[in-house]
Amino acid sequence: MVSDIKQVPESPVGKTGTEGGGPATNNPGPAGVHQVTPAPSESPKASAEHQEASPEHPVTPDTLPGRNVRSLSWFLSRARIWTRRGLILVLRVSRLVSLGVRQIRPGLRFVWRSLLRRWRRSLEFRTVLTTLLLAVTSFAIVGAYLSNQIANNLFQERLAQAESESRFNVKQVQDTFDGAQVTDQSSVITLVYDTLTAVEGRGSVIQRRYVFEAAPEQTKPRNRWVESRASDQLTVRVIPPELRKAVQSGGKQQFWASTQFPVGNEDRPGIAVGNMVTFNGTAYELYLIYDLNTAQQTLDEIQNVLWAGGAALVLMIGAIAWYVTRNVVSPVSHAAVVSEKLAAGQLQERMVVKGEDEVARLGASFNHMAASLQEQITQLATLSQMQQRFVSDVSHELRTPLTTVRMAAEVLFDAREDFDPMNKRSAELLYHQVERFQSLLSDLLEISRFDAGAAVLDAEPQDIFQVVSHVMEGAAPVAAEYGSEVRLNARQKSIIVEMDSRRIDRILRNLLLNALEHGEGKPIHISVAANHDAVAVSVRDHGIGMTQTEAARVFDRFWRADPARARTTGGSGLGLSIAAEDTKLHNGWLQAWGRKGSGSNFRLTLPLRQGGTIVKSPLQLEPADIEFPGSASERQMLVLGPESGSTLPRPQTLGGQAVPGDDAARGSS
Repeated sequence: MVSDIKQVPESPVGKTGTEGGGPATNNPGPAGVHQVTPAPSESPKASAEHQEASPEHPVTPDTLPGRNVRSLSWFLSRARIWTRRGLILVLRVSRLVSLGVRQIRPGLRFVWRSLLRRWRRSLEFRTVLTTLLLAVTSFAIVGAYLSNQIANNLFQERLAQAESESRFNVKQVQDTFDGAQVTDQSSVITLVYDTLTAVEGRGSVIQRRYVFEAAPEQTKPRNRWVESRASDQLTVRVIPPELRKAVQSGGKQQFWASTQFPVGNEDRPGIAVGNMVTFNGTAYELYLIYDLNTAQQTLDEIQNVLWAGGAALVLMIGAIAWYVTRNVVSPVSHAAVVSEKLAAGQLQERMVVKGEDEVARLGASFNHMAASLQEQITQLATLSQMQQRFVSDVSHELRTPLTTVRMAAEVLFDAREDFDPMNKRSAELLYHQVERFQSLLSDLLEISRFDAGAAVLDAEPQDIFQVVSHVMEGAAPVAAEYGSEVRLNARQKSIIVEMDSRRIDRILRNLLLNALEHGEGKPIHISVAANHDAVAVSVRDHGIGMTQTEAARVFDRFWRADPARARTTGGSGLGLSIAAEDTKLHNGWLQAWGRKGSGSNFRLTLPLRQGGTIVKSPLQLEPADIEFPGSASERQMLVLGPESGSTLPRPQTLGGQAVPGDDAARGSS
């Protein structure tokens, strides 16, 4: 072993000499120890430059080799250039990174959304992924604990061995120093070298390394022949400062600390054990460094085995979870598919039943339920077809005799002035009841067409205001009879809609007549508004109103909120049902709202173009003059009425004089 600091005998005259014609420099080391450093010889290039120096070419500090003096401004300019180049490079890199992120972000977003969709819709995927996450987390915790325990055990075992060996070797070194009988410098150096070399161990593998350093700040005279020595490439810098302080102040006590020391081109972990020894009245720090590279390799191999085994275990757990989950979830998924087909009308679909376990019993019960539903639905469908056929046949069979009876009733009604009062009243009653029977028969025929799927939509572009005006004119006698005013509120003057005007006229006539019948003589408000894809017409009355339950059933056939209430307008009970079917033909909405004591509101919403889709109705269903707790689904409505500040058509009234629209009927935009 060769020490980092070579010890040489001190020159008796304190001067340096030359050997082989080469100059040498004398650098005094600490405590009088000198380190000899040979002076570098002149290179041929330097000799040539020295020879070229002449009075014609004087040698100045500016022309000496390696001493090019540059001004401060030159260094500043170069610094600014390199700073600018660095900023440009950083800017380009940031642009490339941002461009890459922008290109990758859509793909990452797509993957994330796909995983979320899969997580929400697949029980199998959610179960397997959750099992894998839990398995990885558990293995990471257990693996970290085992790795930590193994590392601690290996370290403690090596530390105990290092402390025991250090005590033995330090005792041997101290005994050797105490029994040494050397007086000259060469013998001292040889003794120290041999003693410390023996500490390293025997054989081709170094068992331990040492650092031998004289303790600083010693007040007693010291032997200057040995200052410091170390193994291989080691220096005192590999010893932690805290360990040195503890050894220097601890006397004969032994201390240790973890450290790293270079071996070749790598740094290895180790344990440094420090003690104090004395030699010829001089105190020295002796540090024995034990290599932990073998223990670290063992720990790395154990960790690799743990990670490999853990990865294989996680994959096995994932495969087992997938297999088990698939066996459990597959029947459920099959049941979901069969249920969807049943809901779509494929009543013959059944589940495949295998075995006798819980899943098999579930499949059998499901098939029994499906069979029962199929039987009941088939019976109901058959009964419904029979009823529809009966209504259709009866309606057609009654048309001819009803026409004859109506002709006779018209004759008697026209000649009623020639009858006595009793017969005159009988003729009037007969005529009106026949008219009502004729209306009921027409409604039944229309319902039968809807049930048979024979209703055809004859749509063409037309102004919705013409249809509304025609309905208002037709309902004028009824409005006059009830004493109600019918007011039209709208912003636009013309709204062209692709519609079947005959069916829309029938819908609005039914809504307006119902409003007049239940409005108790109060004003009726008809509001018209449109947006970019739909038009809406609402009929608002302030009469008796209805509950939410009644509003949900108001479009049922022959349904009446109060069966005991007399029909004064001769309705058949099928008007709103036919209106709902006409609305479906237009792909529109027909909705009702009511509140007891506050009236009702019916809203018809149609797409502006045939085949269009309604996103939102231009009018709100809940009237703006009613206070409701919470927030409604729609809170935007055009300001309707002549006082809104816009150019509006003049309000039309029926059955009375035109009056300004009251604020209670206006919505807020």
